[in-house]
Amino acid sequence: MKRHILFLFLLALTACLSGRAAETEKVSFMVFGDPAEYNAYASLVAAFHEAHPDIHVELTHVPSPREYRTRLVTEFAGGAPPDVTLMNYRRYANFAANGLLEPLGPYLDSSEIIQPEDFYDVTLEAFTWQGTLMCLPQNISSLVVYYNQDLFDAAGLAYPADDWTWDDFVATAVALTKDNNGDGVTDQYGLGIEPTLFRLAPFVWQNNAPIVDDQMRPNRLTLTRPPSLEAFQWFVDLYQVHGVVPGRVEEASQISESRFIAGTTAMYLNSRRGTPTYREITGFTWDIAPLPQNKTPAGILHSDAYCLSATAVNKDAAWTFIEYANSVEGQTIVAASGRTVPSLKAVAESPAFLEPDLPPARNRVFIETIPALQLVPVISTWQEVESVADQEVERAFYGDISVEEAATLMFQRTEEYFIIATFADNP
Repeated sequence: MKRHILFLFLLALTACLSGRAAETEKVSFMVFGDPAEYNAYASLVAAFHEAHPDIHVELTHVPSPREYRTRLVTEFAGGAPPDVTLMNYRRYANFAANGLLEPLGPYLDSSEIIQPEDFYDVTLEAFTWQGTLMCLPQNISSLVVYYNQDLFDAAGLAYPADDWTWDDFVATAVALTKDNNGDGVTDQYGLGIEPTLFRLAPFVWQNNAPIVDDQMRPNRLTLTRPPSLEAFQWFVDLYQVHGVVPGRVEEASQISESRFIAGTTAMYLNSRRGTPTYREITGFTWDIAPLPQNKTPAGILHSDAYCLSATAVNKDAAWTFIEYANSVEGQTIVAASGRTVPSLKAVAESPAFLEPDLPPARNRVFIETIPALQLVPVISTWQEVESVADQEVERAFYGDISVEEAATLMFQRTEEYFIIATFADNP
């Protein structure tokens, strides 16, 4: 009799637990980034579970951005992608054009927690595809100049001013480039910068010039136009004329970011992405400054967003997580990692972002430069355009070809990708 009662009790308990399991909706979430970033997302998920115990978010972390992008393509192509992913605005269009993402505009419009006006406009613009908001922007960053204050002090130089010019920038980089022992080999570089189209673009815009013929429906790159070419030449001259950046061989032996961390490069251009890593520096004090400007103020947007897979089974549950992640509470948690400039105005303007105990001291630079931010085109083949263009920018930068030749080759070699996008993105 006792065994029978025990059996019935265990049967009822099993049924109860099974019922609870069935009630719990599961959402898969994949992210990339360094350990500090992963810890922030883990904290975000833990806080979400506290607030929504009926939804279980399964977090997958891929450290390498390159591997992350490869996995995204592979898993979406295989029909089994994560429910929620982080995508950069330069790369989500291919997924949107192929119907692989669930539009989030309708969800945001009906939300009682967040509204479109809570976000910086440029981030919503970046993730709007054919008039519909596809993904919800998590962060907003501009390209800034990270600089070693100790090296500036040693050279007797004032820290960069908010209104410094291209000439100021070059003169500063020259003064900070040194052969300390007189052996003819540069021991300290004034600047580190990647020779890519994405790094070149803001300087082209600052020269009142375009990188494409039409921002909304681009048909070609326009680096061959005189004002664009002039900015391209200025960019290339940082190495070829002024010698303030490492050459190809030197960069291959130690990348500029590593040189900056080691204290042998005085200035390094990067987005907010580098902050968690630079906070581990103990050998010197560093801060940030805005980009130098020329004819017109211009910066370049860096932004990632939460995207929802069109094949997600529990879309409402996935949206509940995305909504929480982009609430004031959620963005405050992720901002603690140092990696992001929050896309929510309320969080970006709060002490949680502006007054941390860790550098940079001038966090407000990221906020003050938002009005000048511009976008690269959002088309499905932009990743291919950048990849091909980068090859020619690099060759021009290191003197293999002239900027005129590079600009022409960039136009010729990327033309097919603009044609493909014209048909793929405008059905």
